[in-house]
Order: sequence, then C-alpha cells, then structure tokens
Amino acid sequence: MLVALLPGDGIGPEVIEQTVRVLHAVCGDALTFEEAPVGGAAYKASGHPLPDATLDLAKRADAILFGAVGDPDCDALERRLRPEQAILGLRKELGLFANLRPAKLFAELADASALRPEVAAAIDMVIVRELNGDVYFGEKGMRTTPAGRRQGYDVMSYDEDEVARIARVGFETARARKGRLCSVDKANVLETSQLWRDVVIEISADYPDIALSHMYVDNCAMQLVRNPGQFDVIVTGNLFGDILSDQASMCAGSIGMLPSASLDSAGKGLYEPIHGSAPDIAGQGKANPLATILSAAMMLRYSLNRPADADRIEAAVAKALAGGARSPDLGGALTTAQMGEAVLAAL
Repeated sequence: MLVALLPGDGIGPEVIEQTVRVLHAVCGDALTFEEAPVGGAAYKASGHPLPDATLDLAKRADAILFGAVGDPDCDALERRLRPEQAILGLRKELGLFANLRPAKLFAELADASALRPEVAAAIDMVIVRELNGDVYFGEKGMRTTPAGRRQGYDVMSYDEDEVARIARVGFETARARKGRLCSVDKANVLETSQLWRDVVIEISADYPDIALSHMYVDNCAMQLVRNPGQFDVIVTGNLFGDILSDQASMCAGSIGMLPSASLDSAGKGLYEPIHGSAPDIAGQGKANPLATILSAAMMLRYSLNRPADADRIEAAVAKALAGGARSPDLGGALTTAQMGEAVLAAL
C-alpha cells in the first residue's frame, strides 16, 4: 500500500519524520512511502503550492499523510499561490468532503486542559466538518462600492446535496458511537444554515435510532467550555467546524494532540494534525508529533484496513503519556524526537 508523504512547511517535516518511524515499527514492509513537496516549500521549489507531480502522487496513493502548510515568507503572494491553497486544492481535486476530528482527553493530560479537570475529563467527541463548500469555496473577491470604498466579500453557500452527504457521515459516525448527533448552524440569521437544518432533519428520517439535536454555533462554542461531555458527534459546515474543532482541541489539552481525517466517498483520505506549521518553533525540536502519529492511526483504520495496527499506535501514545512523556506544549521538555522515541518504546 502506497502512502503519499506531504510534509509541507514549518514543523511539518519534523512531525512527519517521527510518524514514519512509528509506522515502520508497526507495519514493517506492508507500507511504502513516496514524498513530495507541498505548500510554501513547493512554491519556493517550483512556483506553485500544489505542483502537478504532488497532485498526481496524491491521486495514485492509497492514503495521504500531510504535515502542515504556512510560511510567512509567502504572505505577500497573491492568494492562489499562498501555501494554504495547497490543502484547499487537495480537498477539491480529491473530493475530500468529510473531515473527522476526534477530541478526547487522555486522562494523563487533565491538568493540561484549559478547563477544570472534572469538566475536561468528560470530553469524548467527534466533530464532522464539511470541507468542500461554505465561504472557503464560494464566490469571493474585492470590489469598490458606489461610494468609492473598498469592499471584500466571500459568499457562504451550500446546495442540498452537499448538506445531505455530510449529514449522512454525521449520522453514520453517531451510529458507530453513542447514537447522539448535534447539528450546529446559525439558522436564526443565515439562509444557508436554514437549508442546512432543513436537510439534516429530512435525512434524519433514515436514522430513527439516532438522537438528533440542533444548536446555534455561538451556543455550541459556549457549551464546549461549559459542558463538553454533552456532545457525542457534532456535524457542521466548513467555517463553523474549523473554529469549533480548534476550540475543542484546547479543551482536550493541546492543539498538538488532535488528529484528523479528510475522506472521500470511497474512504480514501488525507490525514493530518489539526495544528498549523508553527514557523516560530520550526527546526527547534519543540513540536509535539503525537497529533500526527494519531492521524496515522486514523489512516490505518479508515483507509488502509489495519484496525489492529491503529489500536496499537493509540495504546502506545496513551502508554507514553502515562509514563510521563511531555513535549513543551504539554508542560514538559521532551524534544520532537524524544516524544517519538517514547511512543516507539511503548510499542
């Protein structure tokens, strides 16, 4: 099975390196790896953040392991050439419409959460985020008003088929867990959200065994801090999901701990930590590789049909944490490589 490695920018190469070590230890020769540049690194090498050769590799591979993109040197580029366009392009070209972001507190990290330990201990949820619509892919631009003032605009839109397919992923995810799905929108003020809510209710008729609830996004943000244990599966749009999943990561201890999977309709996926490229610590050995290692576990489970290997990796991460392994974001002093060594030792 071929895994495309797209390390990207900043701390991406560092966390990918440790993850590949873990995959070699668990899977042996069952996986082959092929690497390609993406993001700012690709732009500097070839003039585009998603070169044709990189896209071709992603299409050929059975799964994609992605580091991070983002480079301050590229901030002044026109938008289509900025590093972040690479991940948007991969999602669009590969049809990766469903983003799964689990958030669960490792008991050993209760003190690292921004919440009281007794509140944080209840965190065990999956946020299902739609990836191919919303303001990120809607019509956008700059224009001049009749009064001669500059005006930026980004159109938020979904059609009913886009909502229906992500809703089904949400319901299926809830069915595999505790049977509770909360659909998050802003239907009191947005027509896009009203359509979202209407379609989710229609789809719910096919899932009578799932307890469906609805929540406005602002209330959901508050409830994630007040009582995160109430959530099992959250399904929401691209913009709201982007924000809420990052919030959930800090409730669970650190953004350096949360993995994610972006899946197409056939189960092929791109797997990445939810953190960014962190250029301020790149090359210093301070990055936490656990989110990327846990993303690899998701890859084994969802795309490569190796659930036992996924279980081994997740158990090893828990064991390493129980043994006191801590990177700086978790209040410790272990380097990126030392965190990788701790997981390897736990295996």
